[in-house]
This record gives sequence, structure tokens and C-alpha cells, in this order.
Amino acid sequence: MNTLSYSQIQEELSPEKLAPLPPLNITILRNITLEPIEPYLRYLGYQMGFNVHTRFGGYDRIFQEAVGGQKDLLNEETDCVLIFLKLETLSWSLARSFPGLSLEQIEVEKERIQDFMVKVLAGIRKQTSGMILWHGFELPAYPALGIIDPQQKAGQASLIQDLNRFLRDILQQQPNAYFVDLNTCLIRIGARNFYDLRYWHIGKAPYSREALQEIAREVFKYLRPLKGKNKKCLVLDCDHVLWGGTIGEDGLAGIKLGKTYPGSVYYEFQQEVLNLYHRGVILALCSKNNEEDVWEVFQKHPEMVLQREHIATAQINWRDKATNLRQIAADLNIGLDSLVFMDDSDFEIHLIYQVLPEVTVIPLPRDRAIEYREILASCGLFETLTLSEEDRNRGMMYRAEAARKQLQRESINLESYYASLEMVLEIRFADEFSIPRIAQLTQKTNQFNLTTQRYSNADIQRLSESDSADVIYLRLRDRFGDSGIVGVCILKYEADQAILDSFLLSCRVLGRGIEEAFLIQCLKRAKLKGSKVVIGEYRPTAKNGQVKDFYLNQAFKAIGVANQVYSFQMDLTTFTRGEPQFFKQIDSEIDK
Repeated sequence: MNTLSYSQIQEELSPEKLAPLPPLNITILRNITLEPIEPYLRYLGYQMGFNVHTRFGGYDRIFQEAVGGQKDLLNEETDCVLIFLKLETLSWSLARSFPGLSLEQIEVEKERIQDFMVKVLAGIRKQTSGMILWHGFELPAYPALGIIDPQQKAGQASLIQDLNRFLRDILQQQPNAYFVDLNTCLIRIGARNFYDLRYWHIGKAPYSREALQEIAREVFKYLRPLKGKNKKCLVLDCDHVLWGGTIGEDGLAGIKLGKTYPGSVYYEFQQEVLNLYHRGVILALCSKNNEEDVWEVFQKHPEMVLQREHIATAQINWRDKATNLRQIAADLNIGLDSLVFMDDSDFEIHLIYQVLPEVTVIPLPRDRAIEYREILASCGLFETLTLSEEDRNRGMMYRAEAARKQLQRESINLESYYASLEMVLEIRFADEFSIPRIAQLTQKTNQFNLTTQRYSNADIQRLSESDSADVIYLRLRDRFGDSGIVGVCILKYEADQAILDSFLLSCRVLGRGIEEAFLIQCLKRAKLKGSKVVIGEYRPTAKNGQVKDFYLNQAFKAIGVANQVYSFQMDLTTFTRGEPQFFKQIDSEIDK
């Protein structure tokens, strides 16, 4: 979006391009003029594969629209609500005449704003279950009390921080609601570029075009995981990317890598890559090189931040990189559209653009290596709404998966291979420790996901506490390690039938009979709850075609299709199936 002007973005968004895309409905409630943000939201939505429809509430009518209700703005078709509450409009005295207020006046005004926010949030949630993104108050560039302000507990900056903390706390108590820190956007741009004082005075439009682009990008960091569009794997070239120079020509001592310039550029970039690894992003290498040369750098260079143990899979050879990227996706059992490829070669970049358009490419200009870390940190492609223990251990899990595949190649047949894995399944009901991972799986899993229903932590918490639903998770361990929570089933009960609202497994564990064993356990649970039939649903998406016949293959009967949702039924009164025999142990809470 940096390369396109405001008018170019509008020209790019032709009706012909947008019409075939699924809608993404965004409602904006505000007490400022914000209409100029719309093209940026629509363009980012288009890049993500959606046709954004934006509805604006009236100027400074947040309370009336939230508490009084406005069906044309807030309803169950609303995907996301953006709230912009500018302090200058909400409380001129706190924003612009703070020094003249007594402590008592400040406290009264603070309590009024807090009460206002509580009522607005409750009003919005009554009207829609869509995501709420509430943008916090910006800290002043020039605090009201000058240099004394930061020294005062009752200073203006401290008050604004208190209001933001209060807002963050009440949002955390609501499902699918998040605090967006506008101060991070402001810091990136700088206050002199963030605000447009002329338009603020003319039309109460405070933000510059540059600021609106940055705010829109921040919004889509939340919308990407909400819609399951975040990426899973970062694929890196080596020469001129992980280090300066060419290992095959410069040798181990000649490449640029270290804590001082110019090696510091690559050292800091590697640290940012490692940060992503610890956030659950899979790392892979795709490099035209001699493999032993590359691994020598990993093993022997004293300033390497990344280690071989951090790399899930690598294609280091002289084949074309399109072929190698296909192999990386196959090795990891993920789609090409889950890959992000970073390279400094124009030739390789344009090859992937042409041959593998599904892969997201981030070009790294060699003459701007000093910006590599910021380019990666700012991309927003790997954001998640939760961070679980499984995320932190994902790299280790994928390395263990490579060992399993090697064992499979050496096994006589699949049954003996499955038995040799010594698999232990743990099947449990959701609890406070598992809820973040369960929610994350509903948000991220696309391939083996029958309905692709997306849920927040609060949604899963509510379902797990409901008498009319069960949230069940599957954990897998085998001789190679603990794969963590890899499966989720949500059963909803209506009269004498159970509905499989969600049934999904991580792509890392497919093809081992795990899905069959997990389903059988869930059917047993439904039967114990008194259900006579179970209804399974399949909602087709661009990515879950592999599971379209899953229920038929598990002896369900097709009973119809409505609104592109296919329904299948299992008669539990005659259900007697048992789990496959090759599991070492199935430790289940289902019948306890």
C-alpha cells in the first residue's frame, strides 16, 4: 500500500474486481470525522480476498447508536466494529484545559468517561457478536503540565494511561473484543506526520492520510487471524538475507554477521526471525547453495542467532525455488498460501510471483539491508489473537514430524508404522489452561476443519460452561514427543440430537487414524448425553475440500444441503464402533 496514492487505491478497487469476493462488513462508530479511512480498509480487504463494506455511524453519536440500538449499523452480519473515541471531543476539559481542573473535577470527569465506555461496550455487544476493535486514547505530544506532567501521579499523561488500562480491562471481559493501541501507530509515524491540524480545525478530521493508512494496517492485523488469513511459515533465503555476502565465495570468516555494523543488520534481522519462531511461526530455508556450506554457518559461526534446531525443514540445492517451495509446503503438510518467502533476488521474487501466486513474497532490497528487521516486523502476516504453549513449541514439533516421516518410509506397512509411533491420545473437556489453544485452533485451522467456525477465548469459555454444549480437545503424544493440543470438537445439544458444530484437527497429525478415534470418542459422548442422532455439517471453503467426504467415510448418511451447508446423520441407537487398535493408549474423560 506504500506504493499507491489515495487516488490510485480508489482506481485499483474496481467493482469488477470486488464483486466476486466474499463480504467483510465493518461498522465504524466515532466522535470524529473518519470517512477518508474507507479506501484504505477496502484496499487491505481486497488484498486479503474480501470485499469490504463500511458503514459509518453518525458524528459523535456513539452512545445513541450503541445503547439506543441501530440495526442498520450493528447486527449479526457485522464482522467488525471499529470505535474511535477522541478525547478532545469526549472531554475538552481533560484534553485541552487540564491544568485548570481540581483533583475532584478530574476524578468526576474520569468516572463519567469510564461509565460511558462501559455502557457503550455493553450496548454494542447486545446488538452484535462481531469483533470489537476499540482504539485507545493517544498520549499527548505536549502534556498539559509540561515537563512536570510525567513526574505527577495526577498528571494528564497518567490519567490517559489509566483510562486506557480501564478500557483494556473491560474489553478483556467481553468475547471477541480487543484494545488497539493508537500510540504504537503514532510512534511509527511521529506526531508531526500523524495529525493534520488543518483538517482537524476545518472538519474535526484529526488524522493525516499517512496515519489513516497505518491505522488501517493495524486493524487488519486483527482481522487477518479472525478470518483465518494469517500465515504459518516463514521461508528464508540465506546469502544476503541471513548474513551479508555469499558463503560459497566469502567463506565462513568473510560473511558479514555480528553485533557491529554492517554485520549487525543481519544479526538483528535474525533476532526478529527468532522472535517469530518463539511466537509459533514455522521457519524454513530455501537457498541456492551447497548444503554443507550453509549448515557450517549455522554450526560454527559464533554470531549466528538462528540455530539448526529452529529450522523445521530446508531445501538447500540448485533447483529452482518454485520447486523447492512446493516441497517445503509438502514436507510441512501446509498449503502454499501459508508460506511467506523472503529473498533479495529480483529473479527469484518474480519467478515466485509468476509460478506460485499463492505464496506471499516479501522482497528484500539488497541496498536497504539496514531495513530488513523493520520490513519483517511491520508485515503483520503472522499475527494471532492468542499465544499458547503449543505455539512456543511448534518448531520442535515439526522437527519431530520429520522424524516420523523417516520412520514411515522404513516401515513395512501403515499399521506397523502407526503401532511403532506408540501414540497416546488424551481426550479432555476444555478448561482454563486449554481454552486459549482451542480458540486459536478454531481461528487458524483451515484444511481439516469441517465448518471453519471461528471462536474467541471468551466464546470457548462460554460454550464450555454451557449445559447445552461440550467443548472437547485432543492431545497427542508419541515416541518422538508431545504434539500438544491438536484437535477440537464442539458438540451442541438440541432435544434428542447432537450437532457437530466444529470438528477439526491440525494438519500436522493427519493420516494416522487420529481423526477416526477422536470422532468415535465424541460420538460416545453424545450418546452418553442422551442423544439419539448426531448431525455433522460440512461447509465448503477454498481450503477444506479434503474433508468433504469425511462423514460419509465414517458411516454417516447424507441428509441434505441448505445454504451450501451439507448435513450428515449418524444413528446413535445402533452405533457400536470401536477405535483402531494401533494406539498405545486412549486416555479419555468422555465417560468419566
